[in-house]
Amino acid sequence: MLSSPTARARFDLFLISFAVLFLELAAIRWFPAYVFSLTFFTNTVLLAAFVGMSVGCLACDGRWKMLGHLPALMGATCAAAMAVYAAVGGSWLASVDVGNQRSPELVYFGTELSGPTAAKLVVPVELLMGVFFVLIALWFVALGQILGNKLAAIENRIQSYTINIAGSLAGIVAFGVMAYWELPPAAWFAVGMACVVYFLRAAGQLTISKAALLVGVLAAIAVTGWRAKGCVFHWSPYYSIRYEPKTRDISVNDLSHQRMVDRTKAATAYAIPYLLRRDAGLPPIRDVLVIGAGTGNDVAHALAQGATRVDAVEIDPAIAQFGRRHHPNRPYDDPRVRLIIDDGRSFLRTTKQQYDLIVYALVDSLTLHSSFSSIRLENFLFTRQAFADVARRLKPGGVFAAYNFYRQGWIVARLHRMMRDRFGGEPLLLSLPPRDEIRDIEGEGTHMAMLLGGAADALDPIRQRFNRHGSFLFYNQNPNLHQTINGFTTTEADLAGKTAASNGEAVRLKPARLVETGTWKLPDDDWPFLYLREPRIPAHNWRGLALMLLLSLGLLAVFAPVRTLRGVNPHFFFLGAGFMLIETKSVTQAAQLFGSTWLVNSIVFAAILGMILVANLYVLLARPQRMAPYYAGLVLALAVNFCVPLDWFLTDIFAFRVFKSAVVMCLPILFAGVIFACSFRNSTSPELAFGANIAGAVFGGLVEYLSLVVGYQWLLVIAGALYLLSLVGLKRLAPAVISVRK
Repeated sequence: MLSSPTARARFDLFLISFAVLFLELAAIRWFPAYVFSLTFFTNTVLLAAFVGMSVGCLACDGRWKMLGHLPALMGATCAAAMAVYAAVGGSWLASVDVGNQRSPELVYFGTELSGPTAAKLVVPVELLMGVFFVLIALWFVALGQILGNKLAAIENRIQSYTINIAGSLAGIVAFGVMAYWELPPAAWFAVGMACVVYFLRAAGQLTISKAALLVGVLAAIAVTGWRAKGCVFHWSPYYSIRYEPKTRDISVNDLSHQRMVDRTKAATAYAIPYLLRRDAGLPPIRDVLVIGAGTGNDVAHALAQGATRVDAVEIDPAIAQFGRRHHPNRPYDDPRVRLIIDDGRSFLRTTKQQYDLIVYALVDSLTLHSSFSSIRLENFLFTRQAFADVARRLKPGGVFAAYNFYRQGWIVARLHRMMRDRFGGEPLLLSLPPRDEIRDIEGEGTHMAMLLGGAADALDPIRQRFNRHGSFLFYNQNPNLHQTINGFTTTEADLAGKTAASNGEAVRLKPARLVETGTWKLPDDDWPFLYLREPRIPAHNWRGLALMLLLSLGLLAVFAPVRTLRGVNPHFFFLGAGFMLIETKSVTQAAQLFGSTWLVNSIVFAAILGMILVANLYVLLARPQRMAPYYAGLVLALAVNFCVPLDWFLTDIFAFRVFKSAVVMCLPILFAGVIFACSFRNSTSPELAFGANIAGAVFGGLVEYLSLVVGYQWLLVIAGALYLLSLVGLKRLAPAVISVRK
């Protein structure tokens, strides 16, 4: 079947395209589980892969051939990641500082658990990022050199590009299937390493030592699936999850995430909204929505407080299953509970149910929505539009509760203002442990903040009880005690001598006063950055960007000859940069419309590649000769995307929502695909064109950080400007075939 050179060349191009995309996704998933700082900077892994591919394509004819070194590189990189993981148990490496969390511009949940102490050396996160950026990039230099050679081996440029896209699409689908089945990393890397072995053998460089090294790396990856005695490890579509049966603790990517708490032994804060309403004489809470239900702690307390129906929404199916199997109160087995695996914002928009209480249950995902953007999984839950969605789902007199260890007072101030703006009245703000005031310029430390929002008739009776009695008596360690007391009217003296009371820790809850010293920008669906103090690129991001740029130029200087770089056309560079921003905007818009789930991401990426295939087919059949109409179409499509409000897509009929979003989001990709395909068709050096295009994508990935300042909508304007800049160098592409004549 592959006896002819043409068939072999096509197969090799398909396979290397598959391998590049597949190993890129595997690296994005695996490395953050061992190098915890990469959990918050997964675009470092993505950009490293892109830089490596670009340098590899540009240097495919250079003197440094990296394929033979790839097994050693893979072994060294994985060993370094495992060494970092092993060191984070008590040595100085545990003190990696992510963005100076003592006075942060951008809050990273979980990093304070590895915070520096006076006795420990603080390692800047940029240092670890730089080390792994280079190591991972070198993987893809080797793969990129193969890709560049295989692209050049097929004379029909559109055919070669189509095969490349088809292989990439197959890589996304294959990895998506593995994610769906929650297969472990050993399975991912077995597939990727099989591709590496094929190319080593084809190049005559496969030796026993290299094969043994790859097998050893694979075995080490498999063995680290059992990294601690007595713990259960599992890979969900989002994280590496560790469950410790003795303590019922859940960690994700080695960061503490949640603990399953027996409600019969500890009341915890989850019960407070129910107790306040009950003891203020308000109607009992019957219908409850818990967003970020996790392993079921909040659900268990809702059931204990008399809820007759609980909708529990959790985005990660694996975490929900741990709760179903191991939670001591078995909340997910209760017939009153409906467990929904979905993105919380998506559920809020699509459900028709209304609730007495909607709870944001310690929603902090500890991971990014995708490596193409700076958005975390939960970002779109904390916007002005999201709070409007919450208000629409509340019954008359219903209450919205949000609580967490928010780390910084300005985060609490933002939530407070959004609740006040949406519900028209002052939210009820509590602090645990209690304190009189919360200042927006101070850190929250270990304090939990609880905000209750709702209409006046929902909160005024509670506020009046606080005004009358001063405080609310809460016994954290004796939940059963609250069945017989009223927290507003009962005093410690009333319970003196009772065994139940003596075994509990009494807390006097009272509303905290919010002291605001400034006006904080409120997150919205275009700028959804609750945890970013100001609309700016944080200093540690600037340092990281500068370091990645410097390292990228260093790799280029080492591998790509100067004479080769002189042949690079800037046209392809700007095409890649503009397309990266269009892709980023498509991913974030799909998250707003359909949810921030891994499945939505996979479908969007597959759809983008599918649209590129459609563009290639069009160029093959229609043979367009002039670029001007497609540039005009692209600018018009970007303008439509910029001007059309998100609400226009939000129809009640799901099929219409899909159709509208597909048309509007796919048109820029289609025009951009036609422009690139026409340009690539006439390139004399496809490997250089492709390398320059990927380098542009890296630049676009760096430009994406501007969304922290201007929001995502303005990325479309920047993308349009980059496409106009791509006109530079266009005339170097076979002017007899591609014309910009008027």
